[in-house]
Amino acid sequence: MLVCCTAVMANETKTTTTNSAAATAAKAPVNANTVRVITRPEIVGLWGMEIPNNRKCIEYYNFRGDNDVIIKSGQEWSSGIYDYQPAEDPASSLPALIMQIKYDNNEVDCSGYQEDQTGEISQYFVQWKNPHTIHFCSNEKAEQCFATLRRVLP
Repeated sequence: MLVCCTAVMANETKTTTTNSAAATAAKAPVNANTVRVITRPEIVGLWGMEIPNNRKCIEYYNFRGDNDVIIKSGQEWSSGIYDYQPAEDPASSLPALIMQIKYDNNEVDCSGYQEDQTGEISQYFVQWKNPHTIHFCSNEKAEQCFATLRRVLP
């Protein structure tokens, strides 16, 4: 008899817990919008740039969705932040790209230079040739473009 009573008490406790969980779930508001749309700059991804005087070495730019950038060039690697600003009128100006280097390991890069770029801020204008090729330019009219990057990974 004692064994039967213990089993009945366990079932009653379990039922009470289940009923109270169901009641709590019934009171919780249902979120009608469970889909989150997150946009990211079109420049996000891994890009490679061949160095004109050293075609065996490729400088890589990894633009991440959280506005972090990692740059690898020869033995040098650096990390920082970037801000990509699409052009308000694509017909008359180019998108702007601003990068700030937060860390540089001060090793030799693909060009053969060794320079600590920590703290440097650079601004480029991005000319899109197609979804897989961009040019870095020094002005918004694309009159002075000096680097070609090709998309390696999306």
